[in-house]
Amino acid sequence: MKDRIWLSSPHMSEEGYELEYVHEAFRTNWIAPLGPNVDEFEKEFAEKVGSKYTVSLSSGTAALHLALLAEGVSEGDIVFCPTLTFSASANAIRYMNAIPVFIDSDEMTWNMDPELLEEAFKKHSDVKAVVVVHLYGLSAELNSIIKICEKYNVPLIEDAAESLGCTYKGRQTGTYGDSGIFSFNGNKIITTSGGGMYVSKDPEKAEKVRFWATQSRDQAKHYQHSELGFNYRMSNVLAGIGRGQLKVLNSRVEKKRYIYEYYKSALGNLEGIGWMPEIPDSISTYWLTCITTPRNASPTKIMRALEEDNIEARPIWKPMHLQPYFEKYECVGGAVSEALFERGLCLPSDTKMTDEDLGRVCKIVKRVW
Repeated sequence: MKDRIWLSSPHMSEEGYELEYVHEAFRTNWIAPLGPNVDEFEKEFAEKVGSKYTVSLSSGTAALHLALLAEGVSEGDIVFCPTLTFSASANAIRYMNAIPVFIDSDEMTWNMDPELLEEAFKKHSDVKAVVVVHLYGLSAELNSIIKICEKYNVPLIEDAAESLGCTYKGRQTGTYGDSGIFSFNGNKIITTSGGGMYVSKDPEKAEKVRFWATQSRDQAKHYQHSELGFNYRMSNVLAGIGRGQLKVLNSRVEKKRYIYEYYKSALGNLEGIGWMPEIPDSISTYWLTCITTPRNASPTKIMRALEEDNIEARPIWKPMHLQPYFEKYECVGGAVSEALFERGLCLPSDTKMTDEDLGRVCKIVKRVW
């Protein structure tokens, strides 16, 4: 059997940066949550993305959950969320017993459609927050979305789980909103095996998130808790991995963009192929390179052919309003995200791929086409 080509797998640095920090954690016995690596990872991440305040957490989902809490979302509140996203974006809303209202994508960004967001605000006067997602490392149209949120005086939370390294008008996505979150899951552009980060311009929100994430333990010699808390802090060992991974973030972004350009050059002449968009004034990471296919070359056919050659691929995210759990909730629009799901395909985008690997993928795609 041929070697497996993964969609996007963990990629530790060739220099071994991660091991240095992990060994230091073992040497000093800082194994449990919190410790020097956690403190330094937060500082280094803040400097890297240009955010004032950061809190490292156990997952991107945990970060989003606490971001919603920090913005005052509570039971029964309405929260606007893209329908074309991974379920974690919507799951966190339900953790709060809040009500998601899904917003369709636009074709120019594949992300939340600002016109439909405005339409949704005209229908709902009691919105508590807006969650915008930067899908697959593509920036949403933040200028328009921010203006709409300011118009209605509603906080904006950026789900940048898939877009670390992506910039919009020279700034890192995830740092424009009232709160932002990132993910370091194993398939992300850098990883801590599992983990996330909360970012904010507001020191009080950041400290509150830190407090909640540490079981809401009050300042007392005994264990005292005046609020509901969560066990959401990152371990010192995993933070060490994150510190090492931060050192190679730029090269990982360069490789992701190289993969996208390779595919576009090799497959660009295929009749009916569509490519994920990069909006003006942004630099996408192309966390996954995604294409859209014509009727005669369905994503299912291509995925099946790739799997027969031991190559992993997957469909575009299934919209939330089509998911069994979320189908009872309102969706404004839906046609664009449904079309992307029906015709969309995520090609292997692993940063360890060689040109030979990329050529192997392209050969199969062309054959199916």
